[in-house]
Amino acid sequence: MNVLIVYAHPEPASFNAALVERARSALEDAGHTVTVSDLYGVGFNPVAGRHDFTSVANPEVFHYQSEQAHAAKTGGFVPEIAREQERVRAADILMLQFPLWWGGPPAILKGWLERVLAYGFAYVDGRRFDTGLFKGRRALLSVTTGGPIARFSEGDVYGEIDKVLWQTKRLALQYMGYEVEEPFVAYAAPRVDEAQRATYLDDLTARVLTVAAKPVDRSLSVDNPLDLVPEGAWAKAR
Repeated sequence: MNVLIVYAHPEPASFNAALVERARSALEDAGHTVTVSDLYGVGFNPVAGRHDFTSVANPEVFHYQSEQAHAAKTGGFVPEIAREQERVRAADILMLQFPLWWGGPPAILKGWLERVLAYGFAYVDGRRFDTGLFKGRRALLSVTTGGPIARFSEGDVYGEIDKVLWQTKRLALQYMGYEVEEPFVAYAAPRVDEAQRATYLDDLTARVLTVAAKPVDRSLSVDNPLDLVPEGAWAKAR
C-alpha cells in the first residue's frame, strides 16, 4: 500500500511526532510505502487566495472554486499545492495526524484541506460521498487530546469524539469518497504516564497495520474528474 501521513504539529519532539514515526516505521517494516507531509516542517501556508494559482480564469473577480477548477484543468496550481495533490493522488490510504485544538484540527491542517482538496481535483458537482472521486480508498484520523476519555463520553462536557471529529470525517474525507476508519485517539496525551504513552504507540502500530491489510479498489476512483463535467460548467462552481 501507498500511505500518505499528513502531520500537523509544530514541535518535532511532540507525542504527535512520535506517533507519526511509529506509524511510518511499522508500515515500512511491513513492506508499505509511506510519505509524510510535515506541514509545519515545510512551512505550509494555510491561507487560501490568488497566490494558489499560476494563472487566473477571471482577473477581475476572484472566485475561489472557479479558479481551482481552472487550475485543475490547466495545471495551474502553484508547486506547493501540486506537490500535495500528487501525494494524495498516489495514496491508497490517507492518514491525518494532529492534536485536537479548540474542537478541531490546527489551522494549518484546515488550510491544507481547503487548498489541496480543490474543486476539480478532490470533488466535482454530482460526485460526492458514495460517488466521491476517491471511492475505494481508505482514510484514518489519528488524534491526540488534552482531555481524558471521560470528557468525550456521551453526556459529558465535550461530547462524543465522533461528534467532535464529524466535520473532518464527514464533510472532508467521506465527502471525497474515502472509507473512513474509526478514529485512533490518544486521550489526555500530555497528562498520561510513559507506560500509557507506550501503550498508545503500540495500539497505533496495530491499527495502521490492520488498516493497511484491508483491500482498496483504486478502480473505483476517478483519475480525470473534470472529464465528468460539461464544458464550461466548471467555471460556475460554487
